[in-house]
Amino acid sequence: MADSLAPENSQRLQKIRIVLVNTSHPGNIGGVARAMKNMGMASLYLVAPKEYPADKAVWRASNAVDVLDGAVVVDTLDEAIAGCALVVGTSARDRRIPWPMLTPRECGERAWAEAEEHDVALVFGREDRGLTNEELQKCNYHVHIPSNPDYSSLNLGAAVQVLAYEMRLACIEYEREGKALSFDDWDMPPAKSEAMEHYYEHLQQTLEKIGFLEPDNPRQTMTRLRRLYSRVRMDEMELNILRGVLTAMQNYVYHTENKLKSKDSD
Repeated sequence: MADSLAPENSQRLQKIRIVLVNTSHPGNIGGVARAMKNMGMASLYLVAPKEYPADKAVWRASNAVDVLDGAVVVDTLDEAIAGCALVVGTSARDRRIPWPMLTPRECGERAWAEAEEHDVALVFGREDRGLTNEELQKCNYHVHIPSNPDYSSLNLGAAVQVLAYEMRLACIEYEREGKALSFDDWDMPPAKSEAMEHYYEHLQQTLEKIGFLEPDNPRQTMTRLRRLYSRVRMDEMELNILRGVLTAMQNYVYHTENKLKSKDSD
């Protein structure tokens, strides 16, 4: 017998987006739509799919065509995760600079808990090579599905099914036990993804201005700073404070340079 969810909890699941980046095969999009509907999810975002709309997607979706009909197609990952305060990227391999990791169970519990307060995005990469390092650096956490190391490749629909199941399970356990899951309770909401991207741009410009970074050779410094802030997960007030600090630094450099120019002209 299927587990029916209370209307308010079913609605909460819709605040969790499944984001597919540059999907090559439209049939995989249909498979994802079917996996999502199995678990009561409907918010699908497609970032520059290679072929969509497509009949193959409809065929694979079976009775989940309504999920495809509601899919949002965008050009960039930034557009797909706009408004989300929690972004989790799927990663199938170790990276040179490791990121905070979640298990699928932890991912489901955290996504479900945080969806009460704000939108959440789970990001899945290309079929052949996953997400790029740059894309993964836009995520607060990475999640890895521990499959058989001798045959570790999961198709896109299966990967979405695993994580969608964990989110639905977190919801069902919440309803059965009657207690809420919560993470990082705080006095201010966490900063949204687009606000963090603006901060990183501001930070890099400032560090270049004061000579800490070479414009053409930032190396791994910005990546490690992104990881630091991902671990901290700044709230909106903290982010505003740090933006103010950067602006003050830039103003100080600007006024100092003008004073030096005035002296030279004298």
